[in-house]
Amino acid sequence: MPRKSPLLTLAILDGGHRLTVTRLKREDDSFTLHYRITPPLPEADSGIPVLPLIEAQDDLGNEYGDRGGAYGTHPDGTHTDGSLTAAPSLHPDASSLRLRITWLRDGRETPYDMTLDVRS
Repeated sequence: MPRKSPLLTLAILDGGHRLTVTRLKREDDSFTLHYRITPPLPEADSGIPVLPLIEAQDDLGNEYGDRGGAYGTHPDGTHTDGSLTAAPSLHPDASSLRLRITWLRDGRETPYDMTLDVRS
């Protein structure tokens, strides 16, 4: 089966990593962004952890708040796989979603703004 095209790709963390949003999954009470980061982020037990937070607003003005996430190094060691969840569920009439993902590392916040097309 062919791999789907990424929804979005951008340089993060001082240009040392590439964030690729691979999927947006809608749930009844939330939505989840799935992503990949290359090269992998440092593991929490091997140095300074990197923590992502998500905020979002759709083109209708609805706001969505962070509900947590998870990430870890892929078994082959080439990248980090992760997910971020926000709530409530995306409004069915929304066509775009403005996202701000803020990376917390060593007491420093680094926000990145992006827009995703969310039409079904």
